[in-house]
Amino acid sequence: MTIPAMDIPVYADVDVLVAGGGPAGVGAALAAARNGASVLLIEQRGYLGGMATVAQVPAWCPYTDGKKPVIRGIGLEILNEMKSRMEPEFQAIWGDKLNWVPIDAEVLKKLLDDKMMEAGVNILYHTFVGNVIHGNGIVEAAIIHNKTGTQAVKAKIFVDASSDADLAYHAGGQFAKGGDEGELQPGTMCFVMSNLDRLKYMEYVKEHGPSLKAAINEAKAKGTLRVARDWAGISWVNDHTAGFNFGHVFGIDGSKAEDLTRGAIEGRDLVRHIVEWLKQTIPGFANGFLVLTGEQVGIRETRRIVGDVVVTADDFMQCRTFPDDIARNSYFIDIHMAKPTGGMVVSHLPPGESHGIPYRALLPVGIDNVIVAGRSISTDRATQGSTRVMPNCFAMGEAAGTAAALLAKQGKRSSRGIDIEELQRQLVRQGAWLGEDVNGKFQEAVI
Repeated sequence: MTIPAMDIPVYADVDVLVAGGGPAGVGAALAAARNGASVLLIEQRGYLGGMATVAQVPAWCPYTDGKKPVIRGIGLEILNEMKSRMEPEFQAIWGDKLNWVPIDAEVLKKLLDDKMMEAGVNILYHTFVGNVIHGNGIVEAAIIHNKTGTQAVKAKIFVDASSDADLAYHAGGQFAKGGDEGELQPGTMCFVMSNLDRLKYMEYVKEHGPSLKAAINEAKAKGTLRVARDWAGISWVNDHTAGFNFGHVFGIDGSKAEDLTRGAIEGRDLVRHIVEWLKQTIPGFANGFLVLTGEQVGIRETRRIVGDVVVTADDFMQCRTFPDDIARNSYFIDIHMAKPTGGMVVSHLPPGESHGIPYRALLPVGIDNVIVAGRSISTDRATQGSTRVMPNCFAMGEAAGTAAALLAKQGKRSSRGIDIEELQRQLVRQGAWLGEDVNGKFQEAVI
């Protein structure tokens, strides 16, 4: 069918439009606004946080390389302020820790609202980017849809933090997706349980370990538990409440509504099955109550842009540094099996080591005023299994938003027109970690 031509009202004309309110979008919007840009942040849910809130991912991946924090700036600010709003008992355990810190989604939602209001970011919830108006490599406007109707948002620079590179996709960007056969990492329907007994559980853990490996394998052998992997991620918010990253839903392409629908239905069914098994099997869970499942199944992998440079597994393993680094990554390559009978791919860097993420990996080929941040940046599949996690997304988003603001302030519409040293200096001033050489070079910029 052909939609008749229609006049679309312009909702806003801003310096920077940020599409997506996950960690990458949060970092981008805050950085752009703090650098003086007018910013509109578009988010399809009624709150920010991305996978941490939408999918109930129960803990932050590590912020450190095993010796020092490599994710700093806005990402570290959000982590520490979330902890400061938690219960005293939580702070006593996690106050000085930066790796695998549990997430309270409700605390995080309110914190992120507060941060946006303080920075002067305009937010439009319950809205998504459905198309763009573009030509000659320039995006003129994003077409947004919500209960009000269809509208346009004009901007000088667009930051695509949609996770699936939706804006770049509609602008005609080039992409890779999955492995050689199109295989994708599975999704996970994370969930929260309450009325648990942590003390009783910890007694069990002392003897059997925290991953439930032995119990899971025994149940799989008996046919009483239908999960593919013998591991359960459990993150305790308090002595009675925990979040779970447990189980996989296979064959889900998070860029397709049909797959997200199936993932939701199969994911909730699997959660119910897992919860019953936990209550019947694991000490401390007998009286447990399922409080919440994710609004969406957690997605690990969809589109990756083809950018001006592709970050590879060799770059990861060699801890390579680039002249245009805008972030560092030390999280291990973590590729979940694409099929129930497959295996995991895990590759760690030595403690204290990291690799650079170059600005060019955020720039989609053929599009000149869009900067992509988050798990859809330009990498090979192996490296995407590392860069995809939420702390990294904060750092990439902060860099994208800072670059967008600097460009807009200078009247430039080309993302490739940035002065890299100026961008790096400003990121260091904001507290980002770009490696000893870069931070040392711009140390005088730190306020």
